[in-house]
Amino acid sequence: MIKHKKAQWPWHGLTALVLVGLALSLYFATSMISYEWRWNRIPQYFAYQAEEAHRAAGYGTVQEIVRKGDTAVVTLRDEDGNQQVLEVDPASVKLSQGDDVAEGDVVGLTHHWAAGPLAWGLWTTVWISVASGILGLVIGLFAGLCRLSSNPTLRDLSTVYVELVRGTPLLVQIFIFYFFIGTVLNLSREFAGVAALALFTGAYVAEIVRAGVQSIAKGQGEAARSLGLNASQSMRHVILPQAFKRVLPPLAGQFISLVKDTSLVSVIAITELTKSGREAITTSFSTFEIWFCVAGLYLLINLPLSHFASRLERRLAQSD
Repeated sequence: MIKHKKAQWPWHGLTALVLVGLALSLYFATSMISYEWRWNRIPQYFAYQAEEAHRAAGYGTVQEIVRKGDTAVVTLRDEDGNQQVLEVDPASVKLSQGDDVAEGDVVGLTHHWAAGPLAWGLWTTVWISVASGILGLVIGLFAGLCRLSSNPTLRDLSTVYVELVRGTPLLVQIFIFYFFIGTVLNLSREFAGVAALALFTGAYVAEIVRAGVQSIAKGQGEAARSLGLNASQSMRHVILPQAFKRVLPPLAGQFISLVKDTSLVSVIAITELTKSGREAITTSFSTFEIWFCVAGLYLLINLPLSHFASRLERRLAQSD
């Protein structure tokens, strides 16, 4: 009996209608509060033309001004006969040949592209996420194996660490780590933020690792030891590779949560993406536009991470 594949396009059409409905609802909601969209103000918070002033190094006179293409070459001669050559934008030059200049006088300006606050906030979020994620993975792997250890001290200490971190809010941990531990050890706010995030992530990774290892049949370890491997070798070469395939989805979810949790380090004056968004709102008065951009930038980080984890999971499943 031939089974006909059910058409999927009506459901995709329904999905599109739902998304359009949500967009229209947002539009009508902003219309009710008379909100004026100003998307033209947003690009400058990603990149902008920065001005750099070029100043006279000492007292002297303008020896000559020569136009070379899109720049103006201004030559100054000080009281000792030394020359200073500056290349500036022609439109910014307000001096003439023979004019006197004093030390610190602006001779001209140059313009160059510079990263805006949202771009810098995105970069800060990325490097904090990567650094705390790697440290959290190492801490979680060690703590997870300690929870499975036959040594009571290692098992008890790792249990206390996991329960203490998972049972208290991350925001409180950041405050404690920065204002108490950071003050005593004279740590920078960046180091304190990364350390707090790493310890928080490590506690959840430890439980993920523990559950993954315990999900592997005991016969796998017994078979490895029967082949002459000791406990550490069987864990490293037999148990952990199988457990990794099973814990990959929750690990990916934990690291995605970590990217979003980096927004909390703004409370200790680290200018990451969320704090950059708040600062941009105070100068642009474009509240909705900025927050939509911030949300989109978090998606820009997390969607590729989720897609990579899904592809890796499928590849590992094919290798079974």
